[in-house]
Amino acid sequence: MPFNKDALSRFRWIDERLRNKRLPKPTLANIIEYVSDKIEKPVGERTIQQDIQHMRSDTNLNYFAPIVYDRSSRTYSYSDDSYSINQIPIDEADLEGLEIAIGILEQFRSLPVVQQFEDAILKIATSLKINRDSLENQGLIRFSKATQFKGTEFIPEIIDAIKNREVIRLAYQSFGRTEPKEHWVEPYHLREYQDRFYLVGKSQKSKNASVLTFGLDRIIKIWPTNLQFDEKNFDDASYFRHAIGITVSDDQAPKKIIISLSPLQGKYVKSQPIHNTQKVLIDNVEECRVSIEVVINTELIMLLLSYGKNAKVLEPRSLAQRLAEEAGAVLHLYKDND
Repeated sequence: MPFNKDALSRFRWIDERLRNKRLPKPTLANIIEYVSDKIEKPVGERTIQQDIQHMRSDTNLNYFAPIVYDRSSRTYSYSDDSYSINQIPIDEADLEGLEIAIGILEQFRSLPVVQQFEDAILKIATSLKINRDSLENQGLIRFSKATQFKGTEFIPEIIDAIKNREVIRLAYQSFGRTEPKEHWVEPYHLREYQDRFYLVGKSQKSKNASVLTFGLDRIIKIWPTNLQFDEKNFDDASYFRHAIGITVSDDQAPKKIIISLSPLQGKYVKSQPIHNTQKVLIDNVEECRVSIEVVINTELIMLLLSYGKNAKVLEPRSLAQRLAEEAGAVLHLYKDND
């Protein structure tokens, strides 16, 4: 059975009381008093007894807490002193659920009710990413690739700089350079895309002090500058509104893209839209035709190419021609195999 927020809160306070070694082992009355005080409302004896039983054996909770009862002293304790429900390993379903929840929250970050929890959302998202490796090592979850989150060690420092509006100095080595380049950046926003984190900010030394995107995996070092910048004039929700991925240019305008998909590919695209502007124009046994309004960037090109023969861009012609050229270049690579 699913448990509501109140029940999960009671489990947490029961766990805390059982682990508190500074106090004597608690009786049932002690636990009831402790939990009632923490949640600031009375809790019944039967409720706590049921909570303890759920913590012991409920398969949905997966706590299997080793709670023992001493009849002589009428007290409760953990048979394993190192046990805590906070140490319960997260399984794949829970991890995916948390990541979906974080993704939903990030889509609404421009709303005031979500903005006040921005730091918490970033911390949870970062924690999920960092803990994937440890989960893999424990054998609790398997991934199709060895995911590495290089650069995540910079996240706490970047978050502090964003929050305090502090200019940071970066040594940044893009993939096309042999040596790092220095940037003085007004940090605005952290974003995750395809297992990589990116910093969005204004580079003070770049041409026209433009907004740039920096992959954290390419940051060599960060230094504080002790310089402040004015209130940021940047809305990440608007900035990325018409983008797939993280590549956006200030002078780019969204284009209407019309794509003809095979019926099977169309089912995938309908179940997981390419972009939130997606509209289904035709849907029959011969094709599924959709439209999206996005900027044409590298991420869009790579996504469309990944559909192979199951997708054809109809409009704009410039994009269709570019994809044809890319496909021709791929074909040329394999000509020697004939």
